[in-house]
Amino acid sequence: LASAASVVLCMDVGLTMSNSAPGEESSFELAKKVIQKFVQRQVFSETKIELALVLFGTDSTDNPLSQDGQYQNIRVHRHLMIPDCELLIEIENQVQPESQQGDWLDALVVCMDLLHTETKGKKYDCLNIALLTDLNTQTNEESLEVIIKNLTQSGITVQFFLPFPVEEDKEGQGDSERRDPGHPGTGKGLSREQKKNKELVKEMMLSLDVEDGLDEIHTFRLELCMFKRVERRPVAWPCQLTIGSSLSIRIIGYKAVTDEKLKKMWITVDAQSHQKDDVKRETVYCLDDDNETEVQKDDIIQGFRYGSDIVPFSKVDQEQMKYKHDGKCFAVLGFTKQSTVIRRNQFMGSQIIKIFAARDDEHAGVALSALIRALNELQMVAIVRYAFNRISNPQVGAAFPCIKQDSECLMYIQLPFMEDLRQFTFPSLENKKFTPSDAQLSAVDSLIDSMMLVEEDENGEQRDLFKPHRIPNPAFQRHFQCLHHRAVSPGTPLPPIEPWLKAALDRPEVITERCQDPLDVLKRKFPLTEVEKKKKLKTSAQIFGKESEESEAKKVKEDEAEEYNLADIAEGSVTSVRIRGRAGRLNNPRRWARCVCQQLTHRIEQLLSNKNTQYYMKSITCIQAFREQSVKLGNAEHYNSYLQSLKRSIPNRGLEVFWELCGVSPNFAISNQVKNTQKEVGPIKRCLHEWKNGGFTTWFCLLMLKKRMAKLDFVRKHLTVPAEYFGQMKTRLICTTTRDRSYHIICQT
Repeated sequence: LASAASVVLCMDVGLTMSNSAPGEESSFELAKKVIQKFVQRQVFSETKIELALVLFGTDSTDNPLSQDGQYQNIRVHRHLMIPDCELLIEIENQVQPESQQGDWLDALVVCMDLLHTETKGKKYDCLNIALLTDLNTQTNEESLEVIIKNLTQSGITVQFFLPFPVEEDKEGQGDSERRDPGHPGTGKGLSREQKKNKELVKEMMLSLDVEDGLDEIHTFRLELCMFKRVERRPVAWPCQLTIGSSLSIRIIGYKAVTDEKLKKMWITVDAQSHQKDDVKRETVYCLDDDNETEVQKDDIIQGFRYGSDIVPFSKVDQEQMKYKHDGKCFAVLGFTKQSTVIRRNQFMGSQIIKIFAARDDEHAGVALSALIRALNELQMVAIVRYAFNRISNPQVGAAFPCIKQDSECLMYIQLPFMEDLRQFTFPSLENKKFTPSDAQLSAVDSLIDSMMLVEEDENGEQRDLFKPHRIPNPAFQRHFQCLHHRAVSPGTPLPPIEPWLKAALDRPEVITERCQDPLDVLKRKFPLTEVEKKKKLKTSAQIFGKESEESEAKKVKEDEAEEYNLADIAEGSVTSVRIRGRAGRLNNPRRWARCVCQQLTHRIEQLLSNKNTQYYMKSITCIQAFREQSVKLGNAEHYNSYLQSLKRSIPNRGLEVFWELCGVSPNFAISNQVKNTQKEVGPIKRCLHEWKNGGFTTWFCLLMLKKRMAKLDFVRKHLTVPAEYFGQMKTRLICTTTRDRSYHIICQT
């Protein structure tokens, strides 16, 4: 099998690499960290890449070209092979600074010979040499032209990692502008050899047939992806783009952006021997009985939990229940405007696919190019049905036109289905009580302007201050750091997170400095005031008194156990409710009740229009008062009618949260109780309400009778001769109910 790439790491371990200023790390330590971090990624990633390690400036010499006193103090430490943990341990323990000096051009020739010899007869996508040195050595520059010629012919690319930037006067030259201020070579003069060798490096990189060769000269930055990233081999996805039943275009797709995930390589090993073969896993299925009867694997099928039930499915059923389609496809369903329909916040999925025309099909290229240019001119997108293969679930997505100087393609992005969308309801931001002033709005605008991550350079071109595509994933870095430490230092505690890793996602320093003054202004314009803690909201159970109520069955049982005694009425206490005049309500009580109910329901609707828990609780309080007054007046028609209409409108108005706060079942108990009361004793109420009485009235409630049948008998007895009874008592009776459906006798004098 052909490897994706072959890389030779060439590191200077000579005498001058150990020099450092007080309080700074030496060039050797920085270069060693660069190599360790690169090897970590190759060991713990899925890419297949062969690595070799060459050291120069060593006390000993070990390389195939060391003859006749040439290519001295250069040692091939490791030949090309797939990197492993053993290489990490060797770099940690065996790569140490030594006392000699080596020629970096001679080391480069040894690396070229190593690649030529060990890759002969094999196919590689990339041959690369990474040279890490401080350039503080004597060099034989006569061989420079020959080296450049051989590098160009063999297709070998070279990268340099130095402790200082090659161009301090200019910005934007690759990674040279991003350096730590404490790195060696920064802020202090270079030696004569370093200046000479720096010019040789620049001449070499500019002479190679590589675009922007100086971009391949880096500094010792403590990142993982500091090398030129070895791209994964692109996997083509051939398909047919169809428009209707008569137009078909041969296409090929590639993943442009995808969610990178760490390869799961966790295995269970013995804690003592650390060997996988010493541990064997067995799975046994048993019945949940006293004997734990073992069940064979063939006697087990999968069950799908559906509510409280489990629906069994065999393997055949599971295959048949899958969504079947015709296989891979990229079918255009229609076209739409980019600006009006496609919303950026509704893009989803873990990948973006670039769609090109098939390479060997000229007609397909012309047809796809015409489609892409038409979509671009009309600012439209194609809505397509996408299926990767026959066993994958189909998707619906948008294909955007993408036209660059040297290529044209469609960019496919997945769109959500109905179940993928999440609906949220929030209160309106418009609040007259907290309307911001012009000064406050200006302060916020200034803060936003000061935190802009895009600025113009001297040439008037836009420049990004924060580039996420160049930031390594901090979770990956920490993972590699811990794996490397455990591999080379078993039994020791894991190291803390490195400072550069913590600062990887921090705000750029220039932004932090620039936004300080706007932040101070913002604090003055938006002063903070201490707000008293709000009272704890009551639940519907506390409002309606459900917590103190007992079950109906228990109360009925207690009623049957006690005897009825009319004398208990006289011995009970009387509770005065209120004193009010008939004012205008006795002149036309029905009209008065209808008017009051309309006002109350209007107020409830106003409260429910504000989707907020505080307003919901106020609405519940109004509904409770509505019910109580309906019970007292013996007229539940308006109450029941409104409550039923409110219940029907809950789904359409999005008041599910309000209904949950009410804590009621679909058959609203309050409404049924009032309704049942009218059904059972409605004739009694209507008969009693026919009696008229003038002047002011005092309402009071006698002690509740214990037995329900006794209450009804008491009322019916006196209704047989109402004139005689009221003539003696000069009272009239009204029968009503409470939520526990027990009856009260309410008198009016």
